[in-house]
Order: sequence, then structure tokens, then C-alpha cells
Amino acid sequence: MTSEESQIPARKVLVVDDEPDMQSLLARILGKKCGYEVRQANSGDQGLEVVALWPPDVVITDIKMPGIDGAEFFQRLKEIDPTISTIIMTGFGTVEMAVRLLKEGVYDFFQKPFDNTQIIHAVARAMERTELLRDKRRFAELRQQLSGGREFQGFIGASPPLLAVQDLLRRVARSSMTVLIRGESGTGKELAARALHALSDRAGRRMVTVNCPALPEHILESELFGYARGAFTGADRDKDGLFLEANHSTLLLDEVADIPVSIQTKLLRVLQEKEIQPLGQTRTRKVDVRVLASTNQDIEAKIARGEFREDLFYRLNVLTLTMPTLEDIRADLPLLIDHFLKKYRLEYQRPELEFSTGAFQELLRRPWRGNVRELQNTINRAVLICRGQEIDEKDLMLEAPPTPAAAAGGYPRILPLDYAGAKEVVLREFTTTYLGTAISRSGGNISLAAKECGMERQALQRLLRRYQIDADSFRIGRQ
Repeated sequence: MTSEESQIPARKVLVVDDEPDMQSLLARILGKKCGYEVRQANSGDQGLEVVALWPPDVVITDIKMPGIDGAEFFQRLKEIDPTISTIIMTGFGTVEMAVRLLKEGVYDFFQKPFDNTQIIHAVARAMERTELLRDKRRFAELRQQLSGGREFQGFIGASPPLLAVQDLLRRVARSSMTVLIRGESGTGKELAARALHALSDRAGRRMVTVNCPALPEHILESELFGYARGAFTGADRDKDGLFLEANHSTLLLDEVADIPVSIQTKLLRVLQEKEIQPLGQTRTRKVDVRVLASTNQDIEAKIARGEFREDLFYRLNVLTLTMPTLEDIRADLPLLIDHFLKKYRLEYQRPELEFSTGAFQELLRRPWRGNVRELQNTINRAVLICRGQEIDEKDLMLEAPPTPAAAAGGYPRILPLDYAGAKEVVLREFTTTYLGTAISRSGGNISLAAKECGMERQALQRLLRRYQIDADSFRIGRQ
């Protein structure tokens, strides 16, 4: 099996019947012979519990069962997810009810005892129906989002970098692949995560977002993995963590580079083993969670400093999606300005408001280092505080941008270089000076130098090799 095929989820069948022999028979036929993932329930009530945690593609259910019968169970299924195809099994005296349910949307019904080949073919056709209905639902959502020709899942614009992002989102959304979303602050990383979730088969469940820097280390750990009663002072009850809350859905680790190293180890286990261990418990619990992560930081630099686990980085970085800056999609700037003006005119009930020529030109000239978020906040503020019917430059409340010389940070000799080249020059000079000084202070002792630099020994050694710094030349007493 290829890695791409392993990302495709198995088709799922739920069998609901109060007869264990019937459950076993159908599980054997559909599981072993057809390769479906099959789960079983002995009542309608238990079937609903299974559906809540494990949404099936096809349901096969008996009509006569204790508690919720097959008819009511089917009605509840339609409310939860109308794309699930349901096949009814009938016994003596329930054929009339089965015919009625066919008119209400049941896909097919069989009388017991039934022919195994017929049930196999019926389930295969039901699978095709479910897939067709779900494709239609996704296409309808996509058509609605693209109806204006300029908006896709909240993204505004049609510049090539933005269209490339949208294309990649569409192609990977339906997989369970872990995606690392990178980009500067304000470029729409969370918007991209929400698009991946909305276009996936998990869209029926709420996406869970964790703002990693906002929570202290001990709180973040208990929030992510949950805890048992008595696990620590104040834990007076069991609590499910956010991974369990996101079971069969999507979990976004926002600003993942800020997760403490101690928690990174547990996170790595979740990605590898698909299981969590709540604080204070010895047993683990399986979870089916698609993990998305976002960051605006240089994770490779954090790895070099020993602040981020390299193995975790490669687990998160199965696929990287880099969000373009507003400078990259500058052709979309007029569309974004128009979009946010309409949005806040409606919100503040000021339909007459427009930009003056000077204000509009100022918005177009602005470098927007805070990207789309800065532009949005500026227009929001201007619509709110503008006194007249026209927004002028003073309503924008924008500070004068720094001069090119100031922005260069006192490095006029690197201005002729492109960005990547200039960055490499500055980074190399800083790193060699900083590490050379640290090694010199420690007398060539790498362990001591690493401790003073606040990084692990292996990380310092990698940097020394990369920048060709010979620690032996700094050793005390070396001739």
C-alpha cells in the first residue's frame, strides 16, 4: 500500500441488531469478504452512540429492537447526517413498515433470512450513493463560496499565489494528512486550517483550536490530554482533553512552535501511536484526530537551539502550506479593501461611507507588515471613527512607515542583495560572532558553552559544523 493510499479512510458500515448471531454474520461477510470497517450495536440507542463517535457510510439495521426501534433510529440518523445510506432488515410482520420507510428515504430493505450476495451488492450500491451525496454537498458548499468569483472559504482575491494555496487546500482537504501551515502573522493561517476542515469528511464536527502560547505549560498539558480525578491539586473530577473533544474531527495547534519541550514528547506519541494518556491515568485511549499546526516562527532555528524536537517537526511537517504575505498578493489589495469596507459598513450600519481618493491611495501604497490582519483592523477602525460620509487619510490613523535606511537596520552594504542573500549574510555574521564568543568564554568546552547559550549540546554541535567553527581552536592551553 502506498503512503497516499494509506491516507484514504476505509469505508465504514454499522450493523445494528439485537441478535448477536446476525451481527457476527454481517460483520464476517462485510469485513472479511468486502474489506469494510464494520462496527456493531445491539440496539438503536447504542447505535446512536456509535454514530456520534464513529460516523459510518452505511447503516444496516433491524426494525424490531428493544428501546429505539429501527424506524425511529433511521429518523434520528437523518437528523445527524442525511448522507448516510440506511438498509433495513425485516422479519415477519414488518414488511409494511419497511415499505413505508423506503418512501421516507431508506435506501433498501431485506427480509430475513437473506442471500449473502444480495446484501453485498446492496451495501456496495449504498456506498456509491453516500459518496455521491457527500460529493454533491461539498460541491454545493464550494459553489456557494465561489459564487462571487473572488471568495473561497473566506479568502478574497485571485492572484496566482492565492490561487495556488486554494488549489493545494482542495487537493489535501479530504485526506487525514498532518499539515504544517507556515507564514507571517496576519496572513490567514487559521483561515487555511478552517478551509481544510470545512472541505474534509470531518466537516460535520466542530474543529478544535488550541492557542498554544496563551496557556501555561501545566495547564496546556492537562487541556490537551485531559486528566483523572486526583491527578493534581484541584483535579476534583475526570476531564476529557481537547484531543478527545476533537475525536473524529480536526485539531489546530496554533503557534505550535511555542509548545514546551516536555509536552512535545507527549504530542509526538499522539502523532505516532494515535493514542493519548490523560494525566493521572495508566491506560491510554485511542483517538482519530486530524492534526493541523501553524506557526510564524523559524522552527529550524528553534531546533538548532534545542527548543523544538526535530522528530516532532518531521511528524508535523508531512505537508507544508506556506501562506503568502500581503506583499505577495498585492494585486488583490483593491479587492480586499472593497471587501472589508462592505463588511464594516454593514456591521456599523453606515451604507453611505466611501474612501476618499487620498485614503484609497494611502491604503494601496502602504507596505502592510501586519499583512491582511493589519489592513482589516485599519479599515474596521476607520469605518467606526469616521465622522462624515467619506473616509480620509486622518481616519486611517496610520503612522508614517520607516525609511528604507532605517528598515535596513544599519546594514547599507546588504541593500543591493536579494532578501534571501541579505538574510544569509546577517545570520552567518551574527551566528559566527555569537558562538565564537561563547566557545571562547568556555575555553573550548562545548557542554559549558551550550549551557550558557541555553541550548542542548547536540544543537550547538550542529551549528558549529554548519558554520565551520572549530571548538578545538578555543581550548585553554592549546599550543
